[in-house]
Amino acid sequence: MATGSAERLVRRVWAELSRAPSELDALGTLPEAPLPARLDVSGLAVGAVAAASLAAASKVGGGLGAGRLRLDGDRIAAAFTEDRVFRWNGERPDVRAPLSGFWCAADGWVRTHGNYPHHARALRRVLGVPESAGSDEVAAAIRDRRAEELSAAVTAAEGLCVVVRAEDPPVDAELLERPLIEVTSLGAASARRRPRSTDAAAAPLAGVRVLDLTRVIAGPVATRTLALLGADVLRVDPPEPAELGWQHVLMGAGKRSTILDVRRASDAATFNMLLGSADVVVLGYRPASLARHRLDPWSLVAWHPGLVIAQLSAWGFDGDEAERAGFDSLVQAASGIAFVEGEPDRPGALPAQALDHGTGYLLAAAVITLLERQSSEGGSWLARMTPRRTASELLAMPRTAELEPAAALSGHEHPAQAAEVSGAIGELRLVRPAIVLQSPLEEWPAAPHRWGSDRPEWRG
Repeated sequence: MATGSAERLVRRVWAELSRAPSELDALGTLPEAPLPARLDVSGLAVGAVAAASLAAASKVGGGLGAGRLRLDGDRIAAAFTEDRVFRWNGERPDVRAPLSGFWCAADGWVRTHGNYPHHARALRRVLGVPESAGSDEVAAAIRDRRAEELSAAVTAAEGLCVVVRAEDPPVDAELLERPLIEVTSLGAASARRRPRSTDAAAAPLAGVRVLDLTRVIAGPVATRTLALLGADVLRVDPPEPAELGWQHVLMGAGKRSTILDVRRASDAATFNMLLGSADVVVLGYRPASLARHRLDPWSLVAWHPGLVIAQLSAWGFDGDEAERAGFDSLVQAASGIAFVEGEPDRPGALPAQALDHGTGYLLAAAVITLLERQSSEGGSWLARMTPRRTASELLAMPRTAELEPAAALSGHEHPAQAAEVSGAIGELRLVRPAIVLQSPLEEWPAAPHRWGSDRPEWRG
């Protein structure tokens, strides 16, 4: 099922990015990734990784020959389920928060997300339960509330709760009419000439500087991919709320991390200095919040023309959607995926945070493409994606009625899909990169750093 879906996805993305159709000759036969689900998660995963791999290959030694792309389905599946492989000093962190999950309300189901402490506190306030409340007490409080009312109240309190809905074909049909990757010119700027390497062992993005203003999965996957390909990626976070330690380390290979509070004059000056010598900015915070801090794409290129900007938003970029925070699990619940993957008496989930991972790899392909375009044509460029739009893509792919009884993900614990990494923060077990071009790009370029532990400066 994945091969046809994956190839169609790559071809769609290639057309949207206005890339040369001849580059698709390198695709060859794409593998299946063992990600069992009723929806074609394998097709989404393989197609997204193939798109990023092809774009990267175009930057090295003239690209690949016909049928030369070689992807490993098991490796892709491991990358999409990397939290199962991840170990920190021999321990597997508890990645499931007590207040994140499906709950039965008075008239339906809701899906909450409470991994971050401030989101959990907001949910408790709305429910009127103490911090010590267990899952039974939380479940009882939710059973007394109507789903729509509770979702609205939690959202107003700056928490995260969505109504679990059935898929809505007219809504998805409308979304499918829009580009999966929306590319926009943000105005004229001089080309930043970058020599094209003819060395097959060279890192495709060596010398490229990327400011990473993202959290959680989609943005960090995109920027980690750019780091794998040689870019100098510096993640910049505000001091509050603090990032979850394990989550940053899981997604931090090859990148550095610093903390700046742009509300302070000195930090704002430092950030502007970094921005002035950046090539790429990746934005993952709510669009409305970025606009209020003048960190939206249009403000950034007004100060520094010639940037390539990649922007993510869970739901969209206009109106109420620009104000809403969201995560993969919430998009699955609100788009109908949870009911497709569930049982008659309970919603379910995909075998991976596939919307975020898939979006991240596709966004990396867009960044690589727009760097090439900027280098040859000049201009300031913007690529935008939403996991909600990615959900529509997945819902439109072929699906199966039932899962194979023997289907399982335990195989991705195999050492062949993992790498043991030693760093300043301890011993780590990370998945190997899903993108495989050639050595040395088959392993992460550096161990993750602890959150906020680096100076706010570029390498070299």
